[in-house]
Amino acid sequence: MNGTSSHAPQATSPVVELSGVTKEYPGGVTALRGVDLTIDAGELLAIVGPSGSGKSTLLHIVGTLDLPTAGQVTLAGHDVGRLSDRKLSALRAQHIGFVFQAFHLVPGISAQDNVAEGLLYSGLPRAERHRRAARALERVGLGDRTGHKPHELSGGQKQRVAIARAVVGEPDLLLADEPTGALDSASGEAVMRLIHDLNQEGATIAVITHDTEIAEMLPRQVRIRDGQVVHDSAARGPLGTPVRSDAR
Repeated sequence: MNGTSSHAPQATSPVVELSGVTKEYPGGVTALRGVDLTIDAGELLAIVGPSGSGKSTLLHIVGTLDLPTAGQVTLAGHDVGRLSDRKLSALRAQHIGFVFQAFHLVPGISAQDNVAEGLLYSGLPRAERHRRAARALERVGLGDRTGHKPHELSGGQKQRVAIARAVVGEPDLLLADEPTGALDSASGEAVMRLIHDLNQEGATIAVITHDTEIAEMLPRQVRIRDGQVVHDSAARGPLGTPVRSDAR
């Protein structure tokens, strides 16, 4: 994310690119219909839509947690449809960090240990994982909470720990799924400020949300409805030039 990562994509290459992506489920349910989406390095965007719009499916596709029925997904230059499960898992671990509404912290262990979990498959020695975890907690403003366990933290602090865990491995893309959904307004605003700060430091971040107010706080909004992108404030023309998309 910060340009020092050995696996960061070239500036001219998209971090993630979806082309004609469709996702169908048994029973005739089509969650995504021919979605095209490009996320470039350094972007901060919202993927916004109401419940049932397809945004959660889009999150799973962008995050390579699921594969499309049709179309192509390219992550950091790799066609994910051509990878084995093992290689896909390694690619995901190397390139994507996830933040979820429910935090998903491990109870009974410290904030530092929770963040170090994000490096479990990195091959780094335990001491180095913990050193980097401490640094990540400093980065999100929790340098004085490294030894605190989840039950000793507020909701906003838990989400900061979850964000630290997601960014500790310097992934190319951070996917934040309703990151303020379980927080009060003050904690939610603090988390959004942190997301902006991380983006200013070079992180590429996509926030998935149903909240149009949160979406409008971000530089780019991708609106999805009935499995289709109906508006992209950074839509590009055939020569790559930005164009305005007014589809509703």
